[in-house]
Amino acid sequence: MDQELRERIEREAERHALFNALKHGGDADVGAVMGPLMGENPEFREHADDVPGVVGGVVGRVNDRSPAKQRDRLADLAPEMVAELDSDDEEDEEALPPLPEADEYDQVRMRCAPNPNGPWHLGNARMGAVIGTYRDMYDGWMLCRFDDTDPETKRPDLDAYDRILEDLRYLGFDPDEVIRASDRLETYYDHARELIELGGAYTCSCPPGEFSAMKREGEACNHRDKPEDRVREEFERMVEGGYDPGEMVLRVRTDIDHKNPALRDFVAFRIIDTPHPRQEAADYRCWPMLDFQSGIDDHLTDVTHIIRGIDLQDSAKKQRFVYDYFGWEYPEVIHWGHVQVDAYDVAMSTSTIKELVDAGELDGWDDPRAPTVASLRRRGISGGAITEAMVDLGTSTNNVDLSMSTVYACNRDRVDDDADRLFLVRDGPADGEADGDGSGGSDRDGGDDGDGSDDRAAGGPAVEMTVIGGPEAGEPPVHPDHEDRGRRRIEVGGAVLVEADDVPPNGQRVFLKGYGLVRHTRNAFEYRGMDLEPVREGDVPVVHWVPVDDNRPVTLRTMDGDVAGYAEPGTADYAVDDVVQFERVGFARIDDHDDERTVAYYAHR
Repeated sequence: MDQELRERIEREAERHALFNALKHGGDADVGAVMGPLMGENPEFREHADDVPGVVGGVVGRVNDRSPAKQRDRLADLAPEMVAELDSDDEEDEEALPPLPEADEYDQVRMRCAPNPNGPWHLGNARMGAVIGTYRDMYDGWMLCRFDDTDPETKRPDLDAYDRILEDLRYLGFDPDEVIRASDRLETYYDHARELIELGGAYTCSCPPGEFSAMKREGEACNHRDKPEDRVREEFERMVEGGYDPGEMVLRVRTDIDHKNPALRDFVAFRIIDTPHPRQEAADYRCWPMLDFQSGIDDHLTDVTHIIRGIDLQDSAKKQRFVYDYFGWEYPEVIHWGHVQVDAYDVAMSTSTIKELVDAGELDGWDDPRAPTVASLRRRGISGGAITEAMVDLGTSTNNVDLSMSTVYACNRDRVDDDADRLFLVRDGPADGEADGDGSGGSDRDGGDDGDGSDDRAAGGPAVEMTVIGGPEAGEPPVHPDHEDRGRRRIEVGGAVLVEADDVPPNGQRVFLKGYGLVRHTRNAFEYRGMDLEPVREGDVPVVHWVPVDDNRPVTLRTMDGDVAGYAEPGTADYAVDDVVQFERVGFARIDDHDDERTVAYYAHR
């Protein structure tokens, strides 16, 4: 391929790569660029074996730019494509569809109903993010109801109640009211008694397997026609704990011939001997099933709209039987598909995460490897970014995929302007190696794009290089877009540390950012001045550095293990919870300082 053709491919590919990146959170994909590129330029097809390599280089350079600079560049190259993006953004501005029949209610009232068997994973966060957003959209009311009426198979975690509320507030929402279902057993008992009087429930002592067989055949069990006084008596004995588990249940009388066997005479109450972990509920043994409990609570709290998983369609149908007995109007219901999240090896399951935490395979719910709200929070990712990404998924009945790159792009927009820049020279991976989302390397295009990261992992131990000549200190900006914040002074002290892959071959040059041009001469850096022209022309890479004698050891915790490194000394001046950008590595949240080391949690590029 001759140089002229290569340059044509690069020009055309850059437009499509910029467009694709801005459509997908700042990260273009080679495959997505190839389609429109080859479609618009059929003459490229005879070079199909070589084009992907050229496009890959273009995509890498585009992805190294911040979204703002991607947009500026696309405006220069193809303003009509920016207009197309803006048009798409206007169409997508309201990602959430209007709530059904919302105008028919004086107030939209919604409930977030977590099971407190553990803190929230990212799938749970969708519920809080979307319901909270709807509450705000309609100036409505939101309940947080802890559905904790299963003390055995989904045993509540006493710490989870407060931690879930913290997660909800972190996402940006304060519930208008908080209740715990385990505090409301007497209310459920009263409604069960009333349902018995209405002929809508009966006690049943059939063995579960035997009843299931009859239900499948549409056959009623003998207990269905018990006298009401006997049903009342046996239910009171259930409430008093007079039966063993499985010996007696209370069933809702539905349609024994219903075409869906799951709806035929379903269980409303059962006996559980395992005491509830909350002391206030520990004496109860007769517990409502979730479909009964939540149906009663939705009515008593005047909930107007329910959002639940598509797999819970039968729940609404069961509850309608109960509502019909009581003469209640059922709320509006939205069913949505499940959300799957990429980038994690750990399953997005409360029970799985709990097992890994208990076994010591995860350091806790906020381990960076865990797909949890607590983990993202500790990594310095804002709750608003999670909410924005979740809301953008909408409420489709189809299963949806959440790319973490979308969350990162939403967060980047929030933190980039405030995050001061720092140098971090990695000393090779400690307990694993950071992946392409967070590892650093040389700015081979020579530019400072305000994001400054690239996709290369640390190549090995940091290298000490003597500096010959040159100023006593470097003075890179605190933030490249905010000169008013000043510059940070980093004393050289005669020698610097750089990453192994940033050391050029003998006789070649690099630009030590904020310091100047140097040439590798006999295992030293010889200062060559502040000439930026080789950088602008792309002939000389820009690298970061720290002094050998005055630096700050850092442990950077990532999704792929801990990475050791050395940061500039000013790192110690940042407070815990501050978010900084380690240039060309990525954003990180300061987690801890001691006399000798800083611990930071890696967020993203």
